[in-house]
Amino acid sequence: MAEIKDPENTILMELKDGTVVIELLPDVAPKHAERMKELARAGAYDNVCFHRVIDGFMAQTGDVENGDMEDGFNLRRAGTGGSDLPDLPAEFSKLPHARGTLGAARSQNPNSANSQFFINFKDNDFLNGQYTVYGRVIDGMAHVDAIARGEPPANPDRMISVKVAADA
Repeated sequence: MAEIKDPENTILMELKDGTVVIELLPDVAPKHAERMKELARAGAYDNVCFHRVIDGFMAQTGDVENGDMEDGFNLRRAGTGGSDLPDLPAEFSKLPHARGTLGAARSQNPNSANSQFFINFKDNDFLNGQYTVYGRVIDGMAHVDAIARGEPPANPDRMISVKVAADA
């Protein structure tokens, strides 16, 4: 596993094939990094499906309202909700949407990000400056690459658990 330099700003996401280690970027997008830690600490991301996974593009998850595969799950509604917390303002930066980066999913409104996010499978420069980048996978990208594809996938994969490394 990758060396964890800042456990308070590192996420451990357990997938079916193993652990994905995500370094959050609080210096770039402090509100988004804080939101991910808050939801992880509440257990809100546990068992949430990857509802939109496009080969050669990205894997999207994080709908804690409709995506929990253990609690009232409805695949048709997954991806339409957020959390009970308020939406976040955009925190755009010069960081590119490179392979392994986390982007905040949102509607057409740039200030509508809430709990959903995506992990880029490849460099997606066309997203630069339009979606907040707030983390990067530092270990376990092969596990992300193995997530079932589809919009939605017929048999979606899930985040088994999501924890802040400082708490693990």
